[in-house]
Amino acid sequence: MQADSKQAEQARITDVVHKVNARLDDIDTQIDAAHKETGRIEQAYGESTRVNVFEVDDRMETNAAVQQQKQMVARAVENETILKHEESQLKLLRHQPYFGRIDIDEAGDKDTLYIGTATFMNDGDFLVYDWRAPIASIYYNGTLGPVHYESPMGDQEATLLKKRQFQIENGVLKSMFDTNETVGDEILQSVLGDQSDTYMQNIVATIQQEQNDIIRDTSADLLVVQGVAGSGKTSAVLQRVAYLLYHSRSDLDADQMVLFSPNRLFANYISEVLPSLGEKNMRQATLFEFFTKRFSGLHVETLFERFESDQHSLPESTKVMRRFKEDAHFLDLIDAYLKTPDQIPFFVDIDLNGEVFFSAETIAKIYQKQPALMLARDKFLATKNTLIKRLNQRISLETRQDWVQDAMTILSNDEIREIVGDRHFETGDDEQTFIAKAVVAKAFAPVYDALYNDYFLDSYQEYARFLSTVNVPEIDDAVWATMAESVAQAIEQHHLRLEDAAPILYLRDQLSGSGQNSLIQYVFVDEMQDYSMVQLRYLRHAFPKAKLTLLGDAKQDVFTADYQPSDFIHEISDVFAAQRVRLIELNKSYRSTAPITNFGKALLPNHDHIQAFNRDGDKPVIATWDKHNYLGHLAQLVQTQLQTNPTVAILTKDQPSADALYASLHIDAPTTLLTANDHSLKTGCLILPVYLAKGLEFDAVIGFDISADTYAQSGDRDILYTLCSRALHQLTLIGFDELSPFLTDLPTELYQTTADTVNNLA
Repeated sequence: MQADSKQAEQARITDVVHKVNARLDDIDTQIDAAHKETGRIEQAYGESTRVNVFEVDDRMETNAAVQQQKQMVARAVENETILKHEESQLKLLRHQPYFGRIDIDEAGDKDTLYIGTATFMNDGDFLVYDWRAPIASIYYNGTLGPVHYESPMGDQEATLLKKRQFQIENGVLKSMFDTNETVGDEILQSVLGDQSDTYMQNIVATIQQEQNDIIRDTSADLLVVQGVAGSGKTSAVLQRVAYLLYHSRSDLDADQMVLFSPNRLFANYISEVLPSLGEKNMRQATLFEFFTKRFSGLHVETLFERFESDQHSLPESTKVMRRFKEDAHFLDLIDAYLKTPDQIPFFVDIDLNGEVFFSAETIAKIYQKQPALMLARDKFLATKNTLIKRLNQRISLETRQDWVQDAMTILSNDEIREIVGDRHFETGDDEQTFIAKAVVAKAFAPVYDALYNDYFLDSYQEYARFLSTVNVPEIDDAVWATMAESVAQAIEQHHLRLEDAAPILYLRDQLSGSGQNSLIQYVFVDEMQDYSMVQLRYLRHAFPKAKLTLLGDAKQDVFTADYQPSDFIHEISDVFAAQRVRLIELNKSYRSTAPITNFGKALLPNHDHIQAFNRDGDKPVIATWDKHNYLGHLAQLVQTQLQTNPTVAILTKDQPSADALYASLHIDAPTTLLTANDHSLKTGCLILPVYLAKGLEFDAVIGFDISADTYAQSGDRDILYTLCSRALHQLTLIGFDELSPFLTDLPTELYQTTADTVNNLA
């Protein structure tokens, strides 16, 4: 029966692949024809714009022709775009048309559905259903028997008769399994046993039920995913993006979504997931990049830079002040400060060609004249509008000056056409006046830019004044004043501390009424444990119309565990109290072998919630080496592991350690040093600090210098756990002279050891 069934399934696969290829051939012909048509229309459009722009009648006739050509170009381009989108989706099905099958009975009407990465129809029949289709949820959530699924017509009932999973490669059925589970262990064992790749792969064929809950949630304003290391939270959220784009195709575009990634390496690592599902990548940025775009001319401290600095010195008073400024209530103090009666912001002069155009004193007087009960942002906007009105009046007066007439006489035809555009004027004088105003406006553009971009407001001085009004009971006033002065001095040197970035932006936004993006509909934050409450609250402010998805692992708190030990899930609920908040926990780790997962979780004081997937492998290895004589043996270890693993990562605690190791270690294999400025992963031997490895995975991991004097603080426990959880198949931890107490306290049955000296190890 199994052989007959497999033969029948292979015959269907062959037939579907044949039909996919036939449709691709048709599309290729249609795209070629559409491309030629687009080119022909664009050429006609270019010829239609060659006219005498000085004759009003000619210009009016040309404008009508141009508008018609524009519409034709738009239709031709849209047609070509639709064909290319279908082509990209079908190419996904060419080698693996589907991965699942469900047999259902709906009120006596039996049907068999095949689930793949995209929909494919032939002669009106659904040969493959998109994994995001409502009925496909049965494949992920349903067990044999009665099932429910949501459809556009409401909740539907059916009976699931069969669930079958396939492994198909290049159109050939490698294996298939009938199962009652979401995804059977046979499939997972095969997929998880594979070696790592330089890009993350999509997981649509192995989505688990709890991951499917994340993917298909459309009701929560704030979805919080607390997932242990290797639980697939990032993969699930990327599949969530693809699902949302499918679910809201008519009113949601990838450009209306933004993902905050932990670093550039990770951003590149996940860049192939959405294209592999036929979707365009959404916007991506690190928090540093987001802040940098908003602070022109300043270097905003990165999380990595602060971590490295904290390794050298982090006084208790600094910890207390940082905790205070990173608390969400710090922004409440800013709100209260802005409501202070008779408060006038720090304004600065607006200059043009070295002369004062609008003085700070003039701006302040306009601001003072606004109604006292108006909000600060409304006063600011009224002041800004008054200044723009005065600028326009100045422009009108200036058009009569001789220099303007001189400038108009030397304008080229193209420049006139660019100024006039599609406008129609009753008389030639009206047109000349319009052009004259455009010439003056261009000359006065720096003033308009200063007004438009709020350059007449000194938000840094305003922030300094705000800090001077803050009282912190736990901190001596003199210590707080010293901190405030150091913030001001750093800004003078074009450097901004990370903990001050979000508060300054919030102050500036609330004062000026700017800084918010209402077009973004979804914001995703990865590694949420690396964000302060102030930063998360600012993101809520910056994207007021967006639904948020926060994902991370409180136990991988690499950057703040030393001064802010908290899982802060309850804090998120407080900060977003007005939102519909849903918390989903992922407690099963799929990345590492069971021995590595069990070893890693034992490093944590509370770890009973972490479940290891039953994938066998070697126990982690702990070695104690002589710190004066280890390079040759480390090179030998790496080269040995590279014989069976494409990638071996040596993870250090910080960047200087990685730099020093790279400079001194000589391996007869490709070796790459990775820094925060790198964008892509490579195979071979990689050397990098553990914080850059967050979200990544490697075939083999070597933890470097896991010694008593390197991993000793309470916060180091989270760093070490993060390090261990990067390994897929092999984990080796090397300490010098004396091991970290976090290792020596572990049960010995969780790991294996080598000899105590490097000589015996060799």
